[in-house]
Amino acid sequence: MNKFLLRALVLASVNIAMFANAQFRTRNRMDKLEEFDEQKFSWGFYLNGNKLDYRIVLNPTYGMKDNQNLVTSKESYSFGAGLIAKWRLNDYLDVRLEPGLQFGQRELHFNTQSNDFYQNGTLTTPAFTPIALTEKDKIRQIKSTLVDIPVMLELHGHRWYNSRPYVAAGVNYIVNLQSNADSTDDNLQQVFRSTTHNFAWSAELGIQLYFNKFKLTPAIRGTFIMNNEIVADNAATPPYWTSAMSTLQTRAVMFVLKFE
Repeated sequence: MNKFLLRALVLASVNIAMFANAQFRTRNRMDKLEEFDEQKFSWGFYLNGNKLDYRIVLNPTYGMKDNQNLVTSKESYSFGAGLIAKWRLNDYLDVRLEPGLQFGQRELHFNTQSNDFYQNGTLTTPAFTPIALTEKDKIRQIKSTLVDIPVMLELHGHRWYNSRPYVAAGVNYIVNLQSNADSTDDNLQQVFRSTTHNFAWSAELGIQLYFNKFKLTPAIRGTFIMNNEIVADNAATPPYWTSAMSTLQTRAVMFVLKFE
């Protein structure tokens, strides 16, 4: 997915919100789905567009040179979809389980040829045999298929006619189906490895819009992986790639459209 689809999702929600706003201005109109939120359990699905990027903490020896970052990431836009299961606790709190599938591709740039300086080793770094990095060696296209399982606590206010604002926060269990974690090849063979099982936290802000037959919720969510996703290169691999990074963590900003 590119920026066009993300913009289309945003534009669609704005148009729907503008359409819904016409009914909010009429004080004598009937509230819709009045008993919907009184259900103990409810279900739905969602579609989302996301902006994916990495948070990188660099190794001060192999990842930096003269205050210049030798490893950088390029953000990308992608999409996902999932299901919603909601458990009503009381008038103000709900628990939500929203398992989904997220697709993405990111890019890492390794401008680390200068690490040849350490080829003879130091007191703290081992010696290695340098190689000449090609453009293919310097760029890693990292494809990800993520099974994202967030459990979130939602705090909402009272309904204002046919709308209700809310905030939510929770934790995620995320499985990267394209992690290459079990591969014996590494970056020397053009294979970037990362962890398969990950944990994250999420925060969300949105507004619920009530229609005759369904409830629509446009929302913004941020998801941030907490563990280090790096799987280190093999011991014999020169320190051009994973050795240049101390920590690598996915961060995502999502625009979500929920239908219940």
